[in-house]
Amino acid sequence: MRFVFLYLFYSSAIVAQVSRVSDSSLFTDFGPDFLWGTASAAYQTEGAWNEDDRGLSIWDAFSIKGKVKNGDNGNVATDFYHRYKEDIQLAKEMNFTVFRFSISWSRILPNGEGKINPKGIEFYHNVIDECKRQGLDPWITLYHWDLPQALQEKGGWANREVLNWFNEYTLLCANEFGSKVNHWMVFNEPTAFIGLGYLLGYHAPGKRSVSAFLKASHHVCLAMAESGRILRQEIPNSSIGTTFSCSIIDPWRGKGKHEKAVRRMDAMLNRMFIEPSLGLGYPYNDLPFLRKIKRYHLPGDEEKLKFDFDFIGLQNYFRLVVKRSPFIPLIWAKQISAKRRNVPYNEMGFEIYPEGIYRILKQFTEYKSLQNIVITENGVCVKDSLIEEQVNDTLRIEFFRNYLIQILKAKNEGVPISGYLVWSLTDNFEWSEGYEPRFGLVFIDFTTQKRYIKDSGKWFKKQLEK
Repeated sequence: MRFVFLYLFYSSAIVAQVSRVSDSSLFTDFGPDFLWGTASAAYQTEGAWNEDDRGLSIWDAFSIKGKVKNGDNGNVATDFYHRYKEDIQLAKEMNFTVFRFSISWSRILPNGEGKINPKGIEFYHNVIDECKRQGLDPWITLYHWDLPQALQEKGGWANREVLNWFNEYTLLCANEFGSKVNHWMVFNEPTAFIGLGYLLGYHAPGKRSVSAFLKASHHVCLAMAESGRILRQEIPNSSIGTTFSCSIIDPWRGKGKHEKAVRRMDAMLNRMFIEPSLGLGYPYNDLPFLRKIKRYHLPGDEEKLKFDFDFIGLQNYFRLVVKRSPFIPLIWAKQISAKRRNVPYNEMGFEIYPEGIYRILKQFTEYKSLQNIVITENGVCVKDSLIEEQVNDTLRIEFFRNYLIQILKAKNEGVPISGYLVWSLTDNFEWSEGYEPRFGLVFIDFTTQKRYIKDSGKWFKKQLEK
């Protein structure tokens, strides 16, 4: 109840400040060309983990080891593999026009390289064709965290050979689907899948190694640029992007002694993976331990890191408040939890702070070369209850309303934002957190796999009616 009270108080205060903005005008003020869509990921939704010759991914292996809360896994997930037509129809019913999804690398290349799985290729052709039949524009993410386990056994992203593996995978996807798909994203949140997977061990593949983290980081930055070049060459008229998770970072209890901690955390979470592609190199000055990454550079790497993406996907869920700490190596900074600070937070404990998305958008426009930003993920997990086939998720509606107000404010001030994709279309497998956090506009009964559009989904449907 405390969370509910705090959230309602906070959101009411924001709404009071912008009381003149109605829901209908909020959406129309974005303009007729603004893109509205939903986002999803293969391992979180597809299921069918051992069907039709799909190979194992690192998340299959991680789950088998019991590393996910409650022993959960993505074996069935939301059964998108069998129910994709129904889910695409739900997105259409809510009046979205963009359907973002990812390709499972191990579904089309079971061993990560070499032999192609025609059944996997056929599945993604079917998904793309169904999107088009329903009037939705399919946007593909090449890599949303599910590296083939066969490649992880060879070192995964910490093995420089991954550049060749990922190039082969990119080329296959471009040649197979490029004639049908115009919008491509190379990676989803490299900070997350490398930081959590190779440094903290909280996500697959569960490694905790500074050297593996640095190797993997450099290889990902190189792969991101090279994959972009392959896509541009193979699909000349496509729009090529990649996505980054971003959070505004504030100091604990004002400025002063925590400012260096803020700069280190900002360099780690917001700058480390985008700046090399912009030709700015790694942020060594604010994150000194990154200088060790030079050990893994080969001649010519500095130029190979650069790529001019057509758009950048910005993904924001929370802000971080940090203080300096002598006990956290490398960044020497500690996060102060939202609960301790007595501010609203979601079911995963992250702060709900709408102004943060405005501030991070303004921060990213300091990169003068960024001419197109798409919000490729934004959403919230709250406690959802299915009562008589209805889910009244007022808190989620307030979240979207307040965040969209801040995004529109940034857009009106000249930030080049062209679209907004909700995370997520349906409830799904939330990685190491399992199935408890629910982010979807559609409630999934994971026992029956029955779908129910939540009030938040109905809200989008109403606001997006033409």
